[in-house]
Formats: sequence, structure tokens, C-alpha cells
Amino acid sequence: MKHNFGAGPGILPHEVLKQAAAAVVDFGGIGLSILEISHRSPEFESVLDEAVKLVKELFNVPEGYSVLFLQGGASTQFALAPYNLLPDGGKAAYLETGVWANKALKEAKFFGEVEVVATSKDKNFTYIPKDYTIPTDAAYFHITSNNTIYGTQLQEFPKSPIPVVCDMSSDIFSRKVNVADFGLIYAGAQKNMGPAGVTLVIVKDSILGKTGRKIPAMFNYQVQIEGGSMYNTPPVFAIYVSMLTLNWLKSKGGVAAIEKENIAKARVLYEEIDRNPFFKPVCEVEDRSHMNVCFVMENPDLEKAFLKLCDDKDIIGIKGHRSVGGFRASIYNALPITSVYVLIDAMQEFAEKNKV
Repeated sequence: MKHNFGAGPGILPHEVLKQAAAAVVDFGGIGLSILEISHRSPEFESVLDEAVKLVKELFNVPEGYSVLFLQGGASTQFALAPYNLLPDGGKAAYLETGVWANKALKEAKFFGEVEVVATSKDKNFTYIPKDYTIPTDAAYFHITSNNTIYGTQLQEFPKSPIPVVCDMSSDIFSRKVNVADFGLIYAGAQKNMGPAGVTLVIVKDSILGKTGRKIPAMFNYQVQIEGGSMYNTPPVFAIYVSMLTLNWLKSKGGVAAIEKENIAKARVLYEEIDRNPFFKPVCEVEDRSHMNVCFVMENPDLEKAFLKLCDDKDIIGIKGHRSVGGFRASIYNALPITSVYVLIDAMQEFAEKNKV
């Protein structure tokens, strides 16, 4: 058995993989693959309807919000959010907490003024800024809920006088969220929801249509809402696997239940990192991510040896992002706590073998 700590595309539930594999050959007994059915067929329309229904149920999405399944990844939403929300000559506010937040604010500059209300760049994004003021004259306030590269996470969301736009790509459905506190939520599927190729968008209808600009149809949230995520051919297979994953999450007790599991996984792993003299954490304690656990070795010369031990034990994907080094254990929803204990055992074995 492989223990997949990869940051993304990340681990999927085994049950989901089995269902998806069967559907590639014969979807629902209709004699056709899920890869070759029409997106206008009743079979796929029922898949899309079920996926939307599950999102609304699992996240308790209130009335007045639309759920979309779009293409282009979260990186496309870096541009589409300001395209649809930031008027010409207007201003948007951004919290800079890592690489992806920085990329998002750079895209927004094509559409208007960007005010960075706070940044943690001074300490290589190892903490979440706390003391800042959200400008009331901005069209929206953009945040990134979890930072995969640096291992930080907003444990509390800010109270904002303006619509909050949130990139939840790496912790979507991992914890309870009050959707009504946000104007727009977007997330690439490939961490906690499904395979790469589809992006979830949850948008408050009342904040749309106020930019005063003409927006090409494919990039216009209102057009996509009117088309039911099918203005063009949607990513059929990615939506299907996302629907299966959301249904798996529901069967486990929903977001509240998985949040408890995620907290437990993160707690035992951070305890080992704090306890083991060969490893050390990199982020402020109060801002540690429950999804991406980043740490380094006290002696960097031993990194390759530890990675070799992990490889021998079928521990996959823990090498840190190339821009920061060290290690990163991504403990997404589908990763069982038993895999976390395998990693902890490897850390303890390594310390025992290498102690002076």
C-alpha cells in the first residue's frame, strides 16, 4: 500500500477510484464509458445535478448563491474574480500569504488598483498576518484560506465590511465554513474534491453584474450560471469523480465529521515534529495548516537519507516544494490516519538509527 502525502493532485478515496474505474468501461450499465457520453445526455445531467446538490448540502449553501463547475483551474479564477467583480478604475484588497495569493493579486492589477492590506512575505510566509484594516472603498477582499507551499492556514476568517473572495483550493470541504460570510469561493478540485480538470465556484448572485464592463461569455459568471455550468462542454469525467468524492464525504458524516479526523491527523503529526530532535516545524503554531504539514530537518544533510527511508516504506510525496525545500506532508481528507502513523513511525525509526 502506498501512503500518498502528495500536495496535488492529491489522494482520492479508494472506493471512489473503484467506482470511477468501472464507469470508464461502462457507466451505469448503459454500455458506454463515462468518457464518451454526451454532456447533454440525461445520464450526465443527473451527475451534474447531484454534484451541485451535494455541494449545497455539505456546505449548507444559502439561497442566493450559485454553484458552478468550471475549467481552467483556480489560477483562471485569479483573473475571473476581478474580471467579474472589480469595476474599471476600482480597487480590490488582497491579503498576501504566499505564492498563490501573490499570483492572484498580480492578475487583479490588470483590472484595477490593488491594495495589499497585509503580507507575511517578511518571514517567508511562515505566519498569517493578523492586524490589518480592510478598506471599505474596495470592491472585495481576497484571501487564500490555506497555503500549500508554506503550510499556513487561516484558522479564523476575517469579518469584512466588503465581499470576501476566497481561494479554498487546498482545504475545500476539510472544515466547516459559513458560506454566507463570503461573496465568492473558488477551489481547484485536485486536493480534496476530485481530479484535476474542474474548479468549483460558489458565488453570491447579488454581487455580479456591477463592473460596467462587457465580459466574454466564457469568462462571465452570469453566463455560466444561466448555462448551468454547460455554456460549453464541461469536464465530464472530473465532475463525475468529484460527485463520487462528495458522496463519499457525505457517507462519512459530512464536513463536520471529516474536520474532526483532519484535526486528529494534524495534531499527532505536529506532536511528533515538535518532539523529535531530528525535525523542526517552520510555521507559527497558531497558523499551522491542518492540510499541509511543512517541516525541515535540524541537519539538512540528512534529508536525502530520510527521503530514502520514506521511499522504502512506500511513503510518497513528502518532499517539500522546490521553492522552500524540507518536507511537506499533505494530509487531505482521503488520507487515513493510519498513513500518518506510518510516517510518524518512519520519523521515529530514523531518529533512533541516527542518534549519536
